[in-house]
Amino acid sequence: MPFFRKFVALVALVVCTSANAGAPKEIFWEDLIPKGHVQIDTQAQANHEGSEQNWVQPDLDAPVVKELDGQSVSIPGFVVPLEGDSEVITEFLLVPYFGACIHVPPPPPNQIVHVTIKNGVPIESLYDAIVVTGVISTETWSGEIAQVGYKMKAVGVAPFEL
Repeated sequence: MPFFRKFVALVALVVCTSANAGAPKEIFWEDLIPKGHVQIDTQAQANHEGSEQNWVQPDLDAPVVKELDGQSVSIPGFVVPLEGDSEVITEFLLVPYFGACIHVPPPPPNQIVHVTIKNGVPIESLYDAIVVTGVISTETWSGEIAQVGYKMKAVGVAPFEL
């Protein structure tokens, strides 16, 4: 069993058996959009004006779901690395589709989660979907590549499996 899979299995076991942590609520990207809010089609509406540096992030005023603040959740997505080294990453953006913020303009802020994980986690491939578990907050974060509507302190990362 590769190191990454052993690490993920151990983290998942610790998260699921912790006396202080109830089972995380499984959420998906549509759960990050308030009911009744009409979200634009981010991939169709994103503006690309010639180069990656000219990308315009759509719908910067996209609202977040306040009820999620402080909840233990797990959500699948793709990694856009921000901090780390060749072994592990400690900070990344979790996005709903591959290439967001890298190959295509970023989605609205309520469709991006800024994730930090204390000791880091190895990511084998940025092409593969993962599931991140941790406590989500409705704090904003802004970096060079995107404005973000949610933050998460992760306690576990696992490969996404259907």
